[in-house]
Amino acid sequence: MSDRLDGEKSETVAWRAPRWLRGPRSETVPGLVGTAGVVVGLLNLVAGIFPRFRYSRVHAVAEVLPGAVSPLAASASLVVGILLLLLAHGLKRRKRRAWGAAVALLPFGIAAQLVYRHSVFGAVLSLALLVFLLWHRREFAALPDPRSRWKAVANLVVLGGVSFGIGMVIVSSHPHKIVGSPSFWERAEHVLWGLVGFEGPVSYTNGVDYTVGYSLGALGLLTAATTAYLAFRPEHPAARLTDEDEQRLRELLTRHGGRDSLGYFALRRDKGAVFSPSGKAAVCYRVISGVMLASGDPIGDVEAWPGAIERFMEEARAHSWTPAVTGCSETGGQVWTRETGMDALELGDEAIVDVADFSLSGRAMRNVRQMVKRIERNGYETRVRRVRDLEPEELERIQKAADAWRDTDTERGFSMALGRIDAAADGDAVIATAHLAPAEGEEAGPYGDLKAMQHFVPWGRDGISLELMRRDRGADPGMNELLIVAALQAAPDLGIRQMSLNFAVFRSSLERGEKLGAGPVVRLWRAMLIFLSRWYQIESLYKFNDKFQPRWEPRFVVFRNSRDIPRIGLAALQAEGYLELGLPRALRRRNAPEPRPCAHEEQSVLAAGALEKVA
Repeated sequence: MSDRLDGEKSETVAWRAPRWLRGPRSETVPGLVGTAGVVVGLLNLVAGIFPRFRYSRVHAVAEVLPGAVSPLAASASLVVGILLLLLAHGLKRRKRRAWGAAVALLPFGIAAQLVYRHSVFGAVLSLALLVFLLWHRREFAALPDPRSRWKAVANLVVLGGVSFGIGMVIVSSHPHKIVGSPSFWERAEHVLWGLVGFEGPVSYTNGVDYTVGYSLGALGLLTAATTAYLAFRPEHPAARLTDEDEQRLRELLTRHGGRDSLGYFALRRDKGAVFSPSGKAAVCYRVISGVMLASGDPIGDVEAWPGAIERFMEEARAHSWTPAVTGCSETGGQVWTRETGMDALELGDEAIVDVADFSLSGRAMRNVRQMVKRIERNGYETRVRRVRDLEPEELERIQKAADAWRDTDTERGFSMALGRIDAAADGDAVIATAHLAPAEGEEAGPYGDLKAMQHFVPWGRDGISLELMRRDRGADPGMNELLIVAALQAAPDLGIRQMSLNFAVFRSSLERGEKLGAGPVVRLWRAMLIFLSRWYQIESLYKFNDKFQPRWEPRFVVFRNSRDIPRIGLAALQAEGYLELGLPRALRRRNAPEPRPCAHEEQSVLAAGALEKVA
């Protein structure tokens, strides 16, 4: 395959890994600035919270200046310190707006350091950071991230709590100037009143009440102002698949869709797409928590992949996102690592069943055969059809049943989930259903005799990939085995030659660890995976897939450096729906955005970003 990559000269020959991809040089300046921002922010915060540690002639003059310069400087020091701490992460990610805000804030921090605490060292440090930011201004050119309104609520709760905690420290940091001995609740009441700009029950001597009052008022104003900014700022929308992009992707899948079993999942509506200059290849992605996460291999002609990958990396660079790929094939991993200089780690194996080789006969299939026969004797029957062949009423009933049988509050799926059952858009998809007629005298359920369903998306012209599995909790065990066998048996009549089932995370480690002669490290790793299987069904998924005697195709995760793995893992958990960072359910909008991604109910995931579809 590597020899063929020279074919598209306009995209591959001109492409060279840019300097920022060859080493950590470009990350040095933003990293130093971010760390310095944390230091300067903490210095300003401490200067605003605690009384000054020494007196000077400047202090003597400041005390008699009109307008309470010292109390105002104390509150300014607090605000600047907190804001610099909030901006530090954006500075590390080279965000242009974070740079602009830091440049605007630092002069106020310098003034507060000199006027309030008279710290020459703190002022010089802040000045050095300001000069450094101005000198390296070109390093900070990253565009904003996608935004959502729930961050305003999170800011109100988190920063409000932090402000209350800092306020309690401020109220208590002048023990020798407090009048009387106020209780904890009186101090807390004083803080709460002070955050909204009113006097509380605690009194001070020597004008300290002005310093405390201004500081608490500044904290309250900061909380209110940042919350209002987050609530009313213009949204920078997340990437979504446009109708034009979807049409272009469908054309690429028509010509090259048989190469990757995950290709059709690129048509999820909550993904964005970047195309190669010639339009012959595309990379689909989603941005979560600053991670630009692609799934599967690029779509389209292999020769055009480098051009699409280049566009992907340019987009990540422009926004200072962390690039990552999950679930790519070995071929895809080789191209990604060669073109970008990133590393790859084996994530697991995909179970693929060749229809021509599948049979229920033989000792290896004994358990599956017995389970299927038992369920059939109980009166269940199966139907396997293309989605376009279903009557609209039956399709609607299946859709409602799939939603009702979902076992989680959040929709799950990203790398191996389409999120919809649509006869118009995805008519070539396959639906397998299990039915059980009600016994005499019993009433049919809300979905008639439907007891379980599975949804398979197209994989090229002669393959399907398992996308969704749902069943009635009152149905007999073994519905998944029954429907997979039914789909495999009906596959020849549908022109299907291969079926992709699920990912088995770290399958090779589990297999090697149970063999005779396995080393202590492999055995320890297998024991850890089995322990984690209590929550994530790692071993059970491997055993389930292995029932159908599949061939195993390795899948990989591609990442820039090992430091990014935790972030990528968290982003993948959010993408798959296992970790939700958003508004509480009571505060969510009733009208959810259209369409909501939907995926199989029985999914599971491994920590550190290892993801799997659970049967």
